[in-house]
Amino acid sequence: MSKQLNKEIAKRRTFGIISHPDAGKTTLTEKLLLFGGAINMAGAVKSRKVERHATSDWMAIEQERGISVTTSVMKFTYKDFEVNLLDTPGHQDFSEDTYRVLTAVDSAIMVIDNAKGVEGQTEKLMEVCRMRNTPIITFINKLDREGMSPLDIMGEIEEKLQIECTPLSWPIGMGKRFKGVYNLFHKTLHLFTPGQALLNQTGVLIKNLDDPEVDTLLGTQATAELREDIELLEGAANPFEYNHYLNASQTPVFFGSAINNFGVQEMLDAFVEMAPSPGVRQAVTREIDPKEEAFSGFVFKIQANMNPAHRDRIAFFRICSGKFTRGMKVRHHRLGKDITLSNATIFMAQERENVEEAWPGDIIGLHNHGTIKIGDTFTQKEEIKFTGIPNFAPEHFRRVLLKNPLKMKQLQKGLLQLAEEGAIQVFRPLIGADYIMGAVGVLQFEVTMARLKNEYGVDAVYEGVNYHAARWVHSDDKKTMEEFEQKNQVSLARDSEGFLTHLAESEWMLNFFMEKWPAIFFEKTRENL
Repeated sequence: MSKQLNKEIAKRRTFGIISHPDAGKTTLTEKLLLFGGAINMAGAVKSRKVERHATSDWMAIEQERGISVTTSVMKFTYKDFEVNLLDTPGHQDFSEDTYRVLTAVDSAIMVIDNAKGVEGQTEKLMEVCRMRNTPIITFINKLDREGMSPLDIMGEIEEKLQIECTPLSWPIGMGKRFKGVYNLFHKTLHLFTPGQALLNQTGVLIKNLDDPEVDTLLGTQATAELREDIELLEGAANPFEYNHYLNASQTPVFFGSAINNFGVQEMLDAFVEMAPSPGVRQAVTREIDPKEEAFSGFVFKIQANMNPAHRDRIAFFRICSGKFTRGMKVRHHRLGKDITLSNATIFMAQERENVEEAWPGDIIGLHNHGTIKIGDTFTQKEEIKFTGIPNFAPEHFRRVLLKNPLKMKQLQKGLLQLAEEGAIQVFRPLIGADYIMGAVGVLQFEVTMARLKNEYGVDAVYEGVNYHAARWVHSDDKKTMEEFEQKNQVSLARDSEGFLTHLAESEWMLNFFMEKWPAIFFEKTRENL
């Protein structure tokens, strides 16, 4: 089997797309699926009136607003490669779901809006990629509109994101003057025709840019500018170093226009060639090599009600080593139980099909009846816990107000399941009967209310609450812990997992408590508990 295992691993590419809202990420996702033959017609994301919605945006609130707020997983085949694409939410009020998805990928594609350059969200996501040295390919989008000069935009990426840029394609003009891109990697010219969104565009092969045919194709002025740019680049740009890309200190840069399908294929071709196949994963006790025969993997996301008709919950599971076969027995380490994986699925946005076998790098969906949680590890034998799948302390808080008191049971169930997904966190203060929601991004509160109504039939609203920060608390000294809990009941709550949490009204109060109780640990993530 090891020969087949090696072959399957070499074919796999598992990546996430990161960007700021409106940089064109969902459009690019659609076009990649189009090239992979996974869909026949790309859905325009912006036209709300159109019946077709983008394949990757399946939740009602996403379709109404034209934004992605959950993470979709999509699989497609391209040039003998098995590609797993994880689409991360790009809205500025994204949740920690976004962070966790980036723990399940082997590389990322970063989309930058040509006119806006590097924006706040991209910087945040880049920090998460940097924590794990995730290799990144950059796609500068919207070249069919006026924007920054290619050199300026690369300068801004280098300065703000602290990563060296090396262009592998180069734009010829932009906006109304946009003529196409020159592929520096293969020395080919791709000409842009507005309004033509052709698939499988073949480039014009050019042995060298001095060829008079280039003047005929582009016109004298555009050709002169291109020759000048390329000469400058050959002297000044950083040469592409594959190892620098793999250790995330350099990003290859491509230019194009996703909405016109332009420049996407060159990037996809380079991506499957260059991006790393599934690699070694860090566990608490040791490193896990994907080529190991023993099966292992972890859950990085839970999604409730993907199929509203069935009220189901799916756990997204990243395979790290060995081979998955339907009906196999694995050990669920947190519960200390053996379970049978009888009906796993693979995803094409909300379309799914049963999977008979899967390999390292693949993302499979497991049916979850409340027994699987984010961070759970399943293996065949050895007890393993993969690191780096954190719960972050929320930064925003709201109190839930139920309009119909008879719906309390449904509210409890809904909040518990949505907390299990990791979209929000739910706290029950030790004193009183309130439900407090905590989130990393404010949009999550609105999403939660919409989903409580649509999926659980609960009409609820929320109001502001005077909390500034949450910290999980624990201590090595049992007696101190008991005293702390007894004396500070007013500021303590339990989260949905039952962990004790300190809710602070201000930064000053938090520091005051930390100084007053030096034997208590105040944790920003729940990974250490």
